Amino acid sequence: MSIPGNPEGAAPAEGDEPPGNLTRPDTSLGKELPEIIYDVERLPEPVRRMRRLIIEACRSGDIEKLRPLLGSGAQATQLSFGGPVEDPVAYLRDVSGDELGHEILAILLEVMEAGFVHLDPGTDHELYVWPYFFAIPLDELTDRQRVELFTLVTAGDYEDMKSFGAYIFYRSAITPDGQWQFFIAGD
Repeated sequence: MSIPGNPEGAAPAEGDEPPGNLTRPDTSLGKELPEIIYDVERLPEPVRRMRRLIIEACRSGDIEKLRPLLGSGAQATQLSFGGPVEDPVAYLRDVSGDELGHEILAILLEVMEAGFVHLDPGTDHELYVWPYFFAIPLDELTDRQRVELFTLVTAGDYEDMKSFGAYIFYRSAITPDGQWQFFIAGD
């Protein structure tokens, strides 16, 4: 499976990864898995606000509405394993399957409406991450959870991810203070 922003087999250079593990958290067998959460009222207000703004921008159908949410400089939302992108909205249009960016807006909307996990609470790497599949071993998903997964990926993508050993489609994270940390796909 080829994921935009991460050429097949490419890995981020050491030290290039932003805070939080964009590839995957530790989901070793026997390790306690994070709680899967659906209740957005459990999010801190800054996280709820950013999530709401992202969803509103997606539903508008105008990819430019994401621009003010994506930040800039050190506060820019990570969109690629290749490092910062010059124009984040142009980048998102480029990885979308259509020239207006509607496909990537739809993907982002589905991601942000999925259940989520709260990772590394109380640490400098604390994040709220959507969808929860990012933090759960694929072989531990229930039938209901696999149906939820198929709202985001195809059966072929799922088989590729099983071979890889983790969910590697689009995922998004927001810090407790409401900064949109990443929206990225790949390994």
